[in-house]
Amino acid sequence: MRIAPAITLSEDQREVLTQSARSRSVSVRLAQRSQIILLAAAGKQDTEIAEQLAISRQKASRWRRRFLKQALAGLAKDAFRPGRPKRITTAQALAIVRKTTQERPEHATHWSSRRMAQAARVSEATVRRIWKAHGLKPHLVKSFKLSNDKAFAEKLTDIVGLYLSPPEHALVLCCDEKSQIQALDRTQPGLPLKRGRAGTRTHDYVRHGTTTLFAALNAADGKVLSTCQRRHRHQEWLKFLRLIDRETPPEKTVHLIMDNYGTHKHPQVTAWQRRHPRFVFHFTPTSASWLNMVERFFRDLTEHRIRRGSFEHLPALLQAIEGYIAQHNAKPKPFIWTAKASDILEKVKRARTILDSLRSA
Repeated sequence: MRIAPAITLSEDQREVLTQSARSRSVSVRLAQRSQIILLAAAGKQDTEIAEQLAISRQKASRWRRRFLKQALAGLAKDAFRPGRPKRITTAQALAIVRKTTQERPEHATHWSSRRMAQAARVSEATVRRIWKAHGLKPHLVKSFKLSNDKAFAEKLTDIVGLYLSPPEHALVLCCDEKSQIQALDRTQPGLPLKRGRAGTRTHDYVRHGTTTLFAALNAADGKVLSTCQRRHRHQEWLKFLRLIDRETPPEKTVHLIMDNYGTHKHPQVTAWQRRHPRFVFHFTPTSASWLNMVERFFRDLTEHRIRRGSFEHLPALLQAIEGYIAQHNAKPKPFIWTAKASDILEKVKRARTILDSLRSA
């Protein structure tokens, strides 16, 4: 039988190992290694230590040898494991990134992991790993539009100023209409959500009419003043303005933020504003509806109540919209605007520079 090399401990080493073996504050690995050395110092062989601690004989032998070479310092750290060498070099990874961002595949608009794997002669998993490391998502595309309004900076500064520093003794209302909301009824009932299966709905539907939602979001407290009407002409917009006039304190100035839709600038609307001087109109720049916070409310309404809804008639749609707004107003939560006008202008400036460089290329 092979005899393992003996271990002799000093009093200090024995004390340290005993404390580590019994301590609950050290790692389990270090405690087990201390037990191995204590048993080896007691004269036990590697096979006996393995049976007593329920470990392999090779493990007991390995830490015996490590202690003989490095003493206590050898128990505190694991040996360096270099792992499998890289199969994809940094240059190859950068080539895939460059190809993804600067080239297009033949007869396609964007790269898929399979196409890139074939072009770069690597596996799909490698392509996905490189894309993830560099934050690339070729399958996604986002829409954008830079405003060409000549007074973009002035209008932006005006509206952002209302959000960040609202005037005292005044109301700031973000107003707009969500037109052509359709009462769509699915031709067959959908199947409910269950484990392992998403909810379903038919692709076809029956139209039961449309409505237009006029809404004014209070930027301070998040409450919404609204009404639904059949059409969205200047006549309906004037009715909505009269509703705001009735429902707001008469002593307060009302700042209305709205887009450049022709209805909002109709001569009769302008004449009404002159007769009601407490109303101040603020128009967003063209192609910049994202400046109007009521658009965020419209998005939530569409996502949470309308898009997946099925309405057997127009009154059902109106009831759903009114119910959602009533629930929202019961516990309103304002949308907090944090972006400064200077930061937005700087971002727009960078985007224009990039677009100009692409046009000239």
